[in-house]
Amino acid sequence: MSLLIYAESADGKFKKVAFELASYAKKVAESLGTTVTAVTVNAGNVSELATYGVDKVLKVTNDKLANFNAKAYADVVKQAAQKEGSKVIVLSSTTDSLYLAPLVSVGLEAGFAPNVVGLPLSTSPFQVKRTAFSNKAFNVTEISTDVKVLSIGKNSFGIVESASSLTEEDFAPTLNDADFSVKVESVEKSNGQVTIADADIVVSGGRGLKGPENWGILEDLATVLGAATACSKPVSDIGWRPHSEHVGQTGKPVASNLYIALGISGAIQHIAGINSSKVKVVINSDPEAPFFKVADYGIVGDALEIVPKLTQKLKEFKAANS
Repeated sequence: MSLLIYAESADGKFKKVAFELASYAKKVAESLGTTVTAVTVNAGNVSELATYGVDKVLKVTNDKLANFNAKAYADVVKQAAQKEGSKVIVLSSTTDSLYLAPLVSVGLEAGFAPNVVGLPLSTSPFQVKRTAFSNKAFNVTEISTDVKVLSIGKNSFGIVESASSLTEEDFAPTLNDADFSVKVESVEKSNGQVTIADADIVVSGGRGLKGPENWGILEDLATVLGAATACSKPVSDIGWRPHSEHVGQTGKPVASNLYIALGISGAIQHIAGINSSKVKVVINSDPEAPFFKVADYGIVGDALEIVPKLTQKLKEFKAANS
């Protein structure tokens, strides 16, 4: 009857979301009087999951699962849940898990609540708080099915250490040809130092930077802050930056702790995709830019002049406090 999570990994290493998911699941499991089991796929050292409250790991090792395949991975999670008798399955809101969650829900005949932003408000009845309308509002969803699937919003809970004694078990789910009816031909990965998915801080640029030759000032600021770099849709459309960096409702959603927008006017689609970020800072030369209406902090001015000065001040601050 343990609570089950799918702990995502890449190249054998756990993603940050795996630890946030484990932290969240631990708290929910405590309220339900049960334990936390994680299922992993081709992960390396799983012992670090114990730091965040995982009691048991089902380790799946299968070369056919080297690349993410939603149907096959959903079957893995489904069989793990059935093996453990899990009534609550917790997934993340990464791109992979957004494909995975509905398939898992259908396979287990479970109610599904996406975009969950906190611990259950109640476990009997089972109620969770979720974002709605492109993060413009919240709603309370009650799940009445016997099995429940939750998808947790990025950076909505945080990482909390809660050491446990871990049991590891090899797990070999039954997979068939139908699970691999969709085949991965190739995978292209961005080479940024910090990925948008794992970033606590995101520095994003728009057409206000005037050209790709000025992107260095954004990258310098990102380096100082340990941030991921991103861009608006027009910037990726005209080829200044790769589409892997495009954030917004039509790109990658961002829920960082700090989002800094440089030269981005703030179209409604962009705002909808980054609105879950906790603190939003905007630098724009147009005082009427829509972004200022949703910003926590705003600076009216030319980003090409302001950002280098900001970066230098941050460097000086870090040097003085290192």
